[in-house]
Amino acid sequence: MVSRRLPWFLLSLMLAGVAAAEPPRSATLPTTIAEYHAIPREYRLDGVVEAIHRTTVSAQTQGQVEAIHYDVDDYVERGAVLVELRDTEHRARVTQAAADLKSATAKLEQTREEYDRIEGLFAKRNVSESQMDRAAADLKAAQAALESATAQLEQAQEQLSYTEIRAPYSGIVTHRHVELGETASPGTPVMTGLSLDELRVVVEVPQSLIPAVRSGTEIHVDLTDGERLAVSDVTVFPFADMGSNTFTVRLRLPVGTRSLFPGMYVKTGFVTGERRELVVPKAAVVYRSELTAVYVQGDDGRLALRQIRAGRTVDDQILVLAGLEAGERVVLDPLAASRQIKAQTAPATEGHGDD
Repeated sequence: MVSRRLPWFLLSLMLAGVAAAEPPRSATLPTTIAEYHAIPREYRLDGVVEAIHRTTVSAQTQGQVEAIHYDVDDYVERGAVLVELRDTEHRARVTQAAADLKSATAKLEQTREEYDRIEGLFAKRNVSESQMDRAAADLKAAQAALESATAQLEQAQEQLSYTEIRAPYSGIVTHRHVELGETASPGTPVMTGLSLDELRVVVEVPQSLIPAVRSGTEIHVDLTDGERLAVSDVTVFPFADMGSNTFTVRLRLPVGTRSLFPGMYVKTGFVTGERRELVVPKAAVVYRSELTAVYVQGDDGRLALRQIRAGRTVDDQILVLAGLEAGERVVLDPLAASRQIKAQTAPATEGHGDD
């Protein structure tokens, strides 16, 4: 019986011939053409986030610190009492002013009655004109005394209200400047806080970009989650820094921007036009250690890994600064391209090792 098993070297030659004759599988891989696209000309600058409302609340009257209701890092609602001062003396002044007001009111009523009586007698010619004038002057004095007493009561009540130091807006306490038992005087700092509801970004912009900024160019701020936030409320300082020749620009963020906090550094973009750049899809770029590359498919269908120098990312496209020419075909699935190259080179490698 004749064995039908072929020698190993003939079998290897046949398999190598079949692999060479087989058309490259890379032709079935999804590809795209590297082309020039109109990309916004954008200047990237660093900015610092700051709170629009940052306040140091001070005492407006004198008194001993009796209670402290909030401390550093506490959230405070607008109108909440931060610190209470001893109000014994102020309440006594309110009581005294209220009593003076009652006295002035009673005096005015008595003076008005007397004025009405003398006015009736004067109409009948039973009193002199000087008595009538004196009655009118007494009435005016009583009215003035009532107004003065009313003002003193309002002032005393306002001074009493100053013993409760309240938050001017909702925010977070960043510094506490007083302790229990201290005596606060008008102007003494009590607490410092800021609001996270309204923020802005401060950027130092070169003077060459200021004309475009003043004309209303597109400006955006990059958030920490990768989202771009468009900014329309822009304030440009009317003078430049003498040392750097830059203008301070404030970019007001929309109310309720939660991913940014005062003191953070952020990237800002100032779009001043368009320019044509060579781009490839972001999904086609391969990152291996320090290597940045794409899989390029030649006219013969074969694949090759090509190193490129990549620029910034615009939407789902990456700018190619070097390493690729317009019109070259780039594979969109790098993982499949890598497997295809290994499949094409495997037979040749095995045959070379058997020799």
